[in-house]
Amino acid sequence: MEQQLAFPCASAEIVSDELMRKSLQFIQHGNISVFTHSVMVARYSERLARFLKIKCDYKSLVRGALLHDFFLYDWHKPKSSPQQYGLHGFTHPVIAAKNAREHFNVSDREYNIIIRHMWPLTITRIPKNKEGWLVCAVDKYCSLLETFKIAPYSDQSVLDELEKEQKN
Repeated sequence: MEQQLAFPCASAEIVSDELMRKSLQFIQHGNISVFTHSVMVARYSERLARFLKIKCDYKSLVRGALLHDFFLYDWHKPKSSPQQYGLHGFTHPVIAAKNAREHFNVSDREYNIIIRHMWPLTITRIPKNKEGWLVCAVDKYCSLLETFKIAPYSDQSVLDELEKEQKN
């Protein structure tokens, strides 16, 4: 029997949240929003873990992946956030982790996934668990697909899929 995916139940609170939906307004890479990027990192992280039969905390994996870029500003515009000091690649994990802690009840495992997802750029913040390594790797994969505009998803296709899941 096929194992039920953690994504729909672990993500419901986050993907329907008003602040999270605000990230649809910000482009992440190419023409993909931060919201869609985060949803796809969560989906692909879970699929990869299941394909490789990795025993992990799937709920934390999905929630950490969804919130890994919960920084809430347009990173293409310098100093678009009063919290943004320094280069976005280095600073956004800390901002996203802080926002996630303030806005959602994130576990220590989820916090670690978020704050360590930019390794090896953030060389001293090495992922500490399987979930963190998965999100770190899948984030790079999705970023490449989006940057080179070869992602097999769009903002609209992800929104349609989420709406369909909510109806079921």
